[in-house]
Order: sequence, then C-alpha cells, then structure tokens
Amino acid sequence: HSSSTGTVQMEPDGLTLIGKEGDIKRSGRVTAKVNGREVVVFYHEGKFHAMDSRCYRKIFAHMSSMLQQLSDIDGQACIVCPWHKYKITLETGEGLYEGINPLEPSPTPQWQSKGVKQRIHKVTIDNGNVYVSPPDLSVSFDSDYFADKYKNNGDLAM
Repeated sequence: HSSSTGTVQMEPDGLTLIGKEGDIKRSGRVTAKVNGREVVVFYHEGKFHAMDSRCYRKIFAHMSSMLQQLSDIDGQACIVCPWHKYKITLETGEGLYEGINPLEPSPTPQWQSKGVKQRIHKVTIDNGNVYVSPPDLSVSFDSDYFADKYKNNGDLAM
C-alpha cells in the first residue's frame, strides 16, 4: 500500500472531504489535515478507519514518524508504530501489549489493553467521497498532545 497526502476541503456541515472512495481503496491510505491536525485514513478489509497520524508516544527525535504498518493482532486490525512498535487498534484506538499473569501456574503471554491512546476519527462515505468528522475535543487522548504540537505544516509548533 502506498501513502499520499490528500487535498481536503471543509464542507458546510463540518466534515472534511478527504478524497474519492476508489482512490483511497486503491492506495490503502491517505493522510490529510482535519481541523489543522494530521489524520491518516486507512482502507483495510473492507472498512475505512481514521486516526491521528502521529504515535501517541512520539518524541521530538522521531519528528518524521507516522503510523503506517498494518497488522492483525489477536483478531483485531492494528497499526504498528515504526519507531516504538506500539500496537494500536484501528477500531478503537486502544494500545495493546502482550503481558503475562505471573499468578497463573503456567503463564502464557496474552494481549492486553492499555486503554484508548490514539484519537479515532469518524469516517463518512457519501456519493463516492470519503469525509472525516472534526474531533470531539471534549474528551482527551494521549495522541492529542502530538496532534496539537505538530499542527499546521507538520512541524513542531512553537
């Protein structure tokens, strides 16, 4: 799958037009600005997903790091941060980790949730166009820190 940056326009109802459904299906993903924040839209296994494009644990040294690698983990479609190897579900934005319960007689690693770490954005398909809703900022997620920090042109906001 390739990645491209989309040209977007704001619709009157607050939705941001990301691109044509067929184009995004062919490329597998596209990045675009939604209310000044960089969002990546994925087409994976027949569904569209959108989330903040920067890892929730991104640090300054990883300024160019964006979420790209898709993987299936414990039956869930996930994105994997290329720097931190964090696994984030496409459906919910939950961070996953593999852990053991030391109290079990024969502990085996199991996938566990760290809770929702990455902001997920609502995707709407209408007449062959893909739209993303503006984020509901009344609820905060870890990825908001870097989404706000790198607003506008993708560089560190001063």
